[in-house]
Amino acid sequence: MLSLTSPIKTGFHSVPVGPKFASLMIASIVLFINNTLTFQALAFGFVLGLYLWPGTAFFSVGLKMLWPLWPFVLIVFLWHLFTQDTVAGVVIVLRMFSAVAVANLVTMTSRMDDLIGLVTWAATPLRRVGLKPRILAVSIALFIRFLPVLIEKGAFLVESWRSRSTKRASWRVVVPMALLALDDAETVAEALRARGGVDLVDD
Repeated sequence: MLSLTSPIKTGFHSVPVGPKFASLMIASIVLFINNTLTFQALAFGFVLGLYLWPGTAFFSVGLKMLWPLWPFVLIVFLWHLFTQDTVAGVVIVLRMFSAVAVANLVTMTSRMDDLIGLVTWAATPLRRVGLKPRILAVSIALFIRFLPVLIEKGAFLVESWRSRSTKRASWRVVVPMALLALDDAETVAEALRARGGVDLVDD
């Protein structure tokens, strides 16, 4: 899941987070048990229709959230092109797009506190092995919240490099990217401490 909650209100926002995640699980299973090109193409078209239903603005945001997948798509397609099995490569690419798009749709139309509540409830049985459900839920929520931010900052770093050098950025942006991530983590940690931290004991 790569996206943030969308400010563009849709009919999906009114659906409780529990049924949406259940639908996501079922959709993922169906996508991975069917290996036909026709089915994957139809499924991808259906997912695009879900994004288009709330309007073109929401559709554009949804497509933009799929952009970070392009390196994986390129690797998968080139490999299957090399092995002369392009149909299987197209099936995998379509499945990847559909699965990530459906997951993004759930996070884009769900409030973060609802997601935290769902993860906390689902992880409650793990208390028996010493896991604190609240900490797990907050960790997942922070991951969902900050991954797109880090991707955007990485893009800015690459653009800054290109404006100052004719060479490709490649590995040279890894260190400043890591420093940015650590700085964001420290800022978030300070903010959590200022607000009382995360309860180590769940109610």
